[in-house]
Amino acid sequence: MQTQDYLKFFINFLSTIFLDSTADSLFSLLDEALLIIGLWGILKKGGLKGWWALVPCVKYVKVGQVAGREKEGRMAGFAVFAKVIFLLAEQIIEFYIVTHMPANAEALYRITGFLDIAALVATIVQLIQIIRIYLGLIEVYGQSKWWIVPWIIVEGLTAILWGWMKKFQPQWTAREMKTDASVFFSNSKAAVLEQGLTVNLEERTATEFFKKKYLLRDIHMYIQPGHMVLLLGGSGAGKTTYLNAVNGYEKAKAEVVLNGQNMYKNYKEMQYDIGFVPQMDLMRGSDSVFRTLLDAATLRLPEGLSKADHLARVEEVMKIFGLTPVKNNLVSKLSGGQRKRLSIAMEFISNPSLFILDEPDSGLDGVMARELFMQLRKIADQGKIIIVITHTPDRVIDLFDDVIVLAKDANRTGRLAYFGPIPQAREFFGKEKMEEIVKSINREEEGGEGRADEFILKFAEVQHG
Repeated sequence: MQTQDYLKFFINFLSTIFLDSTADSLFSLLDEALLIIGLWGILKKGGLKGWWALVPCVKYVKVGQVAGREKEGRMAGFAVFAKVIFLLAEQIIEFYIVTHMPANAEALYRITGFLDIAALVATIVQLIQIIRIYLGLIEVYGQSKWWIVPWIIVEGLTAILWGWMKKFQPQWTAREMKTDASVFFSNSKAAVLEQGLTVNLEERTATEFFKKKYLLRDIHMYIQPGHMVLLLGGSGAGKTTYLNAVNGYEKAKAEVVLNGQNMYKNYKEMQYDIGFVPQMDLMRGSDSVFRTLLDAATLRLPEGLSKADHLARVEEVMKIFGLTPVKNNLVSKLSGGQRKRLSIAMEFISNPSLFILDEPDSGLDGVMARELFMQLRKIADQGKIIIVITHTPDRVIDLFDDVIVLAKDANRTGRLAYFGPIPQAREFFGKEKMEEIVKSINREEEGGEGRADEFILKFAEVQHG
């Protein structure tokens, strides 16, 4: 009997050290073995030594580096270390009780109860951090978040698939995440002036499974009145997130000042001083052009204006955008270009100082798109600020003054790769066309050149002075 106790203690002792738990079933041993083999492949794909998967505790630190979750990896590793210590202490005490039958066995059993609770707490902490690590892996591998389910339920088998199947490849390596551009910041805020738009955005974050995720960081600029600005960036670079932060729809840790007034502090008073035209319009097809604009005037014009004032403003805006001939037409009967002009006219009804447009030329042919952007150019020439996203910038680039280029750094955070006049942008990137600039900052697996961090760092150094 005593020999069996020694053997059981020895097996559990080894399994606790190397498997982070006692050997309670053949299935758990098999799953742990698959996990180690799978993590070996994942570490190799991530640019690290695969044999780190054999090292207890440290393997989570290394997988965390591959997942861009090094902090979570350290916490998971520490939780595992603490759990192992608690479990080993519990085993030693229980073994001592069984083999020596001491008089204070009851008190010792109470101690093992406390150790059980401590091990449970460490296990919960470990589980939370490991889930965060696996969510990071899912992001790095560009897979659906639903993969978190098999990662939790059949951890070992999932690790094997991701570690050794060619189908699963990380979009960047752990070494790429350590690039200097991911940690270099300009620390240079834009000057706040009485006229124009000043944006000093420190960060825009979101919370995912209790983890703060950076969407945008370190974006500082001043846009002069009368400037028409192109907003460029690859997919996922944060263009729409940036626009939502500027117009106050999704506030960031930022200072946004328009013509001397802080947008965040005075949002209610200033909300109609910014016109935002989304890619998809929300107009009712059963209303006429005139009724659509009159409703917009009722909502957006200052209180106290008479009906005659509303009617006069509607007539004025229809004339500006060439909508007078179709004033009685139903929205559903308008052409694509007419609908675009109407959606812009709805925002222009309040005479805003800042116009933001998300792909206003979507669905329009070259001639109609050109006509639309020429109309925007006329609005900018009235002293307004226009910021536009378009996926076909080169056909209208001559109408713009400046360009904002956002790019994803190695941590997949949207950063400022350039802001300034169009000619200097061509010189900065060494590219003639705007679409070539986007290609240069896109990752190689996205069909780009993978130079985002290079230009983020270069522009941060320019801002830093």
